[in-house]
Amino acid sequence: MPPRRRPDQIPVDLAIERDRVIQLERQVEQLTAQLAASRANQNPFQALHPETSSDEVEGDPQPRRRQRAPVTDDRVDDRTEDVRRWESGMRTEVPEFRGSMQPEEFLEWIGIADEILEFKRVPANERVALVATRFRGRAAAWWQQFKLTRNRAGKPKLSDWEKMKQKLRKEFLPHNFTRLMYQRLQNLRQGMRSVDEYTTEFYELLVRNDIEETQDQLVSRYCGGLRTQILDMVNLFDPVTVTEAHQRALQLEKTLSRKSNSGQTLNFGGGMSSRNRASSSSENTGSRPGVSASSGSYTGPRNPTNNVQTPRATTGGFRCFGCGETGHRLSECPRPAKRVLFIDPAEFNEEDAEIIEEPQSGAEEVSEELVDGDTGTMLMVRRTCLAPRTGEGEWLRNNIFQSTCTILGKVCRFVIDGGSCENIVSVEAVRKLGVTTEKHPKPYRLAWLQKGGEVTVSQRALISFSMGTNYKDQMWCDVVDMDACHLLLGRPWQYDRKVYHDGFKNTYSFVFHEKKIVLLPSKPSEKIKAHSDTTNLLSYAKFELEIKEVETVYVLMGKETQADMEVPSAAAPLISEFADVFPEELPEGLPPLRDIQHHIDLEPGAMLPNKPHYRMSPTEHEELRRQVEELQSKGHIRESLSPCAVPALLIPKKDGTWRMCVDSRAINKITVRYRFPIPRLDDLLDQLSGAHEFTKLDLKSGYHQIRIRPGDEWKTAFKTREGLYEWLVMPFGLSNAPSTFMRVMNQALRPFIGKFVVVYFDDILIYSANPELHLQHIREVLCVLRREKFVAAAKKCVFMTPKVLFWDMLFLERVYRWMSPK
Repeated sequence: MPPRRRPDQIPVDLAIERDRVIQLERQVEQLTAQLAASRANQNPFQALHPETSSDEVEGDPQPRRRQRAPVTDDRVDDRTEDVRRWESGMRTEVPEFRGSMQPEEFLEWIGIADEILEFKRVPANERVALVATRFRGRAAAWWQQFKLTRNRAGKPKLSDWEKMKQKLRKEFLPHNFTRLMYQRLQNLRQGMRSVDEYTTEFYELLVRNDIEETQDQLVSRYCGGLRTQILDMVNLFDPVTVTEAHQRALQLEKTLSRKSNSGQTLNFGGGMSSRNRASSSSENTGSRPGVSASSGSYTGPRNPTNNVQTPRATTGGFRCFGCGETGHRLSECPRPAKRVLFIDPAEFNEEDAEIIEEPQSGAEEVSEELVDGDTGTMLMVRRTCLAPRTGEGEWLRNNIFQSTCTILGKVCRFVIDGGSCENIVSVEAVRKLGVTTEKHPKPYRLAWLQKGGEVTVSQRALISFSMGTNYKDQMWCDVVDMDACHLLLGRPWQYDRKVYHDGFKNTYSFVFHEKKIVLLPSKPSEKIKAHSDTTNLLSYAKFELEIKEVETVYVLMGKETQADMEVPSAAAPLISEFADVFPEELPEGLPPLRDIQHHIDLEPGAMLPNKPHYRMSPTEHEELRRQVEELQSKGHIRESLSPCAVPALLIPKKDGTWRMCVDSRAINKITVRYRFPIPRLDDLLDQLSGAHEFTKLDLKSGYHQIRIRPGDEWKTAFKTREGLYEWLVMPFGLSNAPSTFMRVMNQALRPFIGKFVVVYFDDILIYSANPELHLQHIREVLCVLRREKFVAAAKKCVFMTPKVLFWDMLFLERVYRWMSPK
């Protein structure tokens, strides 16, 4: 048996070999770390001096330079050995990615991969290859296709991890993911979730959006999403960080949860300070039955059942937040509401909350009056934000409170708005009612929604108003130019009258002179009814229905009559001299062929229309036939063999007669449009500055005084039951007709336009500074009309008047609002 070797007798060569292996491993690790840092440009100093050790003492002010690691060392660095042992025991691998299209899963995988790559200090040029080995399923297929595509395009292999992440995001995230995440962050609200759940999603969305905001902005964003009950209290603590706001919200949430389980409701309104409360109630905290929130007076014994905490109901049904019982809501609670007065937010604890019951004495003695809107002579106001926006069934849900009150004997529209910090009366109401105003003691600037800027409020008035028979009140109101209503009652009125608002019924109730007043809102239909009680417009279908329901119907139709033309004595000789310019009827025959005719150029290759004639009653057919024969006798139309045709129809006039029209929409669709400029009416009226005498000449059937270009007549063909006809003069309804007429008028009256003549379609306006000059101008214009063979309608002309109606603006506005024919 060989002799045993003593434990301390270790072969020298074995010990030396072991030390060399350890030192070599350390050097390899150091060189690997330095090489990775050099390639990633993370440590320029080590890139220049790779011999520098990474284990230098941190406190050494002079780092060692070119210090080689010793080849042999009898001692082993225990700390390095522990680190190696710890790292070797941790299994850190990039998780597999199968190409999930769920954004949350993908972003979580990206984050984990980044952390692992940083932890393992993987070189930058090796990260893409390492991560690609963890692709599975759809992700692996996409990666193979991506490499093939780059290879075919002659691009190098992708080796940058940041670019790799961009490609992955583009492939596995929705195209609008950034916008969706930002919208979720902007609209994030706590709702019915707990504070922790809300905070978790808040932080997740912050990371997803990568928003750079200050701490104050983050706190404001976080608190803005909390429930209102928690938000009001958190703001009192004025947190400076999101973490502090989160902790405050958690404490308040727990307090609210305890109070709701015990059937109590926290009222976060104002109250006396904790110091005053401690001095007044510390003596008999447990024995006093109740303390009034305003005066501290005794309010009666507390209901003993309210002092016992009621466990949360496990059965179905609603739970009342007032009494804590199930089976009804707070609005239907038969017991009076209880409030908890919050003394001081900074020193709040559970014992500081004291239940205050509303006084029950005399509650049943107060009578109730339902006040509807007043009726009577009403001031008119333009309605804007009060217009109904939904159907009849949801008018309460989508309309603010509005009704009518009486101010100085006049019925005025008023609105109750809890968002207004002041009571407001309109300038129009003050002016029409003659209310006395005074200077505002504290003028301020008001940003008004509809005025597009700021308004200075410098006047106020004491408004006395009444609603119903028992409520008569007066309030100081700021005078503001507004058109939504006459009177706006804001927070001051609600505060002074201790008003209660029922959001579901949209009613306001309060006690006034020991009588409960309940203000009822007006329906949207009632607002419209107040606009006019004398005008009722019926559609044709409703009119027929009315005729069927009643036996006798009386129809009163107004007939517009044209008075004889009144010619001033100074202009009478001139009218007699140019009597041929004012004939009773349009002369028969064709107008002269002038330099400008109406052209109709069709789009090349367009299909010619061939529309059937409209169905008409025998009476209408007879009238259409008569008018066609009349036009044919005058020479304005002739029979046609045109390959295209559009139908003719009759339209009733104001005087009960019929006007023949041609439906030229089909031919207009394929007509080349000519963009001759039509003058702006406001520019024309600007030329009348300084004029005092006006004469308006209206051409008689002005379009029929212009010829169709020879060869284009077949393009104007129209159908009737009797046959096919085509126009020789320019008809109404063609697309380029207004441009043609303006060209003819500008050519004829060019020497006078801009000096003393304004032409707008078939209206000619002559303006002058004095009567003598005006007569000369009229003569010059009539001479041109006679030379060009134009005739005017004497009944529609106005001579030598100080004011004239030239293209009524109301008529133009109605034309602009016409719907396009279908």
